[in-house]
Formats: sequence, structure tokens, C-alpha cells
Amino acid sequence: MSDSSSLPPVRLHSEAQLARDALTAPLLSRAARLARWAGPGTRVGAGGELVEEQLPEAAGVLGLSGEEAAALASEAWRVAVDAGLVEIMDEEEGTVTVGEDLALLTSGAPQDVLGVWLGALDIVLADASVPDLGDLVDAMDEEGEIDLSTLDWDPEAESEFLDGVLGNLYLLTVGEDALGEVPVPLPALAASMVLPDDMGEPTNDVLEQVSNTMMRLDEQFRLLEPIGLVAFQPVDETLMAAAAEEPAAAEDMDVSRYGVVRLTPLGLYGLRARLIEAGFSAPAVGELTDKGADTLLDGTAGFPPTAAQAEIEQWLARREPLSAAQELLSAARGADTGAPLRRLHCQQALALVGMEAEPALREVLGDAELGGLARVWLSERGASDVPPPSEAMVFWLTIDTVAAQLAAEGNSDELQALVEGLARQHSGFFDTAWRVEHPAAPDVLEAMGRLHPDKKVAKEARKAAFKARSQQGG
Repeated sequence: MSDSSSLPPVRLHSEAQLARDALTAPLLSRAARLARWAGPGTRVGAGGELVEEQLPEAAGVLGLSGEEAAALASEAWRVAVDAGLVEIMDEEEGTVTVGEDLALLTSGAPQDVLGVWLGALDIVLADASVPDLGDLVDAMDEEGEIDLSTLDWDPEAESEFLDGVLGNLYLLTVGEDALGEVPVPLPALAASMVLPDDMGEPTNDVLEQVSNTMMRLDEQFRLLEPIGLVAFQPVDETLMAAAAEEPAAAEDMDVSRYGVVRLTPLGLYGLRARLIEAGFSAPAVGELTDKGADTLLDGTAGFPPTAAQAEIEQWLARREPLSAAQELLSAARGADTGAPLRRLHCQQALALVGMEAEPALREVLGDAELGGLARVWLSERGASDVPPPSEAMVFWLTIDTVAAQLAAEGNSDELQALVEGLARQHSGFFDTAWRVEHPAAPDVLEAMGRLHPDKKVAKEARKAAFKARSQQGG
């Protein structure tokens, strides 16, 4: 994934809803409560950590009990300090005061709240790349310094690994074109980090790498869940113990017991923000609502169908039907290579507009590029006095439609079925098609020759493509 690559569009919740999610994320909520609890009697150590004797009281403020209470309180306090909710007043005295950013959580705009949450997310992500505390203790020398050379730990490599994992999780989520959260099995996510794209049957060594990566991710997602980035079902530890003794048969395997992770709506927002900061193009549905129709049609060209419709619906909602239709039709004109796909998206957008747009469609009935789609739109709505298209217009629209499908889907099964249907329904199709004055005619006929399973028909299509190219001076 290169920095210049454009990722699939993501559908985000409103900033107000995301801000509410951020405020209720367990770790940020605890950090804010401790920041409000802190007072003149609160004391911290040299690193800003809450002194040990005050941890029980902090845990009590958070309603925590049990063996993990002190550790959870300590983690929340450190996030409060690092995220600017608490400020160290005097390092020698160990005194603190309320940080400026605490007020943003109570009286700031949604964007302010999300800014604080993003800061907390960075802190947690950094923690998730650090070795286990026990490993760190083992690596300490006699003077209390950590000897990193004994840890087999490369901070930069660990950070890049986690970024790669989260990037893959983002792609697996937005690539589904789904409205809700997408569950991703932990083994699949681990495999995406280990298996080469062109690998066939994985070896035992590779499977062991996947298993080790899976357990590594299990630890990291346990750390990332409290900040609200993911919803995580951990690996079933009893299953792993049983698998070490006798692996389960594939047909008996419940994949969910090996861990399932889902990016939350807040997590999608957070990862998208990080991707954009890293230089990626990460579009979100709704970003084109204030743009012109030309930007809308070009911008949705690479969107999955559901996301494209959602973007177009939001764009239409901000405009009067008649003026929207006029703007869309104007933007759909052109002889460039992207024009057929623009016209296809224009047709899809106009399908969402009511009869108020009829005058705009009637205005272009005589237009060589738009007359065909205008007739289709009017006929589908039962409009009267729709002039029949000429044969030249029918063939031009056919070439334009196939060109758009080629641009959108490539050599798909649906396109092959369309090609077979055209050749079957129109006798002498190719003898007429090569004469069509459409810039995409040679490429369309060449594709039809490539896609049609009948060798005789395919040969006719290739001959027609050659004639069309010659006619256009190619």
C-alpha cells in the first residue's frame, strides 16, 4: 500500500456521535475521572506516574477492585497526564493541576473531544508496541537501566508492524462496503501479515508464523479495546491448550474461538485520521456533497456500489431535483476515456430523482451523448411523447454502456453475459458497431472479441475492432 494510493471510501458516523463514543470509551473516561479527582494532595513520581500509595484511592474513584485495579488506575492516570488532562506543576514536589484539555471534554465541540481522543489513541498505540512488562524487568541491568539488545525488540519495526496490522484491518473493513461493523477472524488478519499474496499451500513453518502472529495480535488488541478502537473477542485460552495436545479437525473448528476483532465506528474514524496524516488518500462518504457534479461523478467512479449510492444520495439531498439533474447531465458530457463511466454514474444518480427533473431530461433528447440515457429515464417513468431513438443512437449508447462497464468492473461475468446477449440479439451487430462514432468503439469491440466464448463471433468482433480503429485513424 503506497502512500499515494487511494483507499476505499468509509462511511463515518457524525462527529457528534463519534464524540459521544469517545467520551464513553473506558480508558478515556477513566482518565477524565482521575483528572477531575486530582487535587492539591495528589502526588506523582519523577515520570509523572501516580505514587503507589495513592493508587488504591484512585482505583476506588474509578470503581475498580481486584488484582488488576491498581494497574488499570495507573494506566488511566498516565493517559490523563500524557493526553493533557492533568498537568505536572512541580516535578520536584510532584504536584499536579488540571490540564487545559480536560475542559475540552466537557465544554468543547465534538471535534475538540475527538482531538483529545486521538491523542489518547496515539499513547495506547505506542504502549501496544512495547514488550511485555515481565520482559522489560528481565532486561534491566543492576543499575535499573533497560538493555534493549537483550530483548530482540526493534521499536521502529514493532510500530511498523502494528501500523500494518491496523492498515489491513481498515482495508478488510471498508472493503466490505458494509454499513455495520465487520468481524475479522484473528487467524485471517494474522495470515494477511505473514502469507505472501502468491503463496499456494502454506508450509508448517508458515502456519507456525501465523499462529505466533495471532497470539501477538491477541495481546495487542486486548490493550487497544479499552480506548474504543476495536471490539475484541480474545483467543479462547482453553482451546489453545487443547490444540497443543491434539489439533481440532477443520470441520469441527469454531473460528470465532481463535479470536475476532471489529473496528468500531470510532476506530474507523481514528485509523482514517492516522492514514491521512501518513499521506494516504482515505475518502469518506459525504465529502463530495458541497462539490460540483463533475467532481461527484469522477470521485465516485472508484467507489463500491453501496458507498457510491450513499454519496450520491447525500449530494442530491442538498439540491433541488431540476437543478441537480441539469448539473449532472452537463458533467456527463465528454469524449475522454472517463466519460462513459461518468455517464453511467449520472444515470444511476438520475434514477434517484423524481419527475421534477423531467424538463432537464427533455432538454437533452437531441444530444448525441445524452439523448439515449434521457429516453431510457423518461420511458422508465412512463412519460409521454418520448421520441424513439435512431439506430445510430441505440448503437452509440450500447458502445458507451459497455465501455462504462469495462471501466467499472473489467472482464466480469456480468459483462461477458452482456456481450453474449448483444451478439445474439442483434444480427449484423459488428458490421454496424464498427461504424459508430464513439471514441471507445475500438476498445469495446476488442473486449467483446476477447470475452465472447464463440470463436467465430469473437473473430467477427476482432475484425470490427480493427475496422473501427482504422476509421478513427488509429
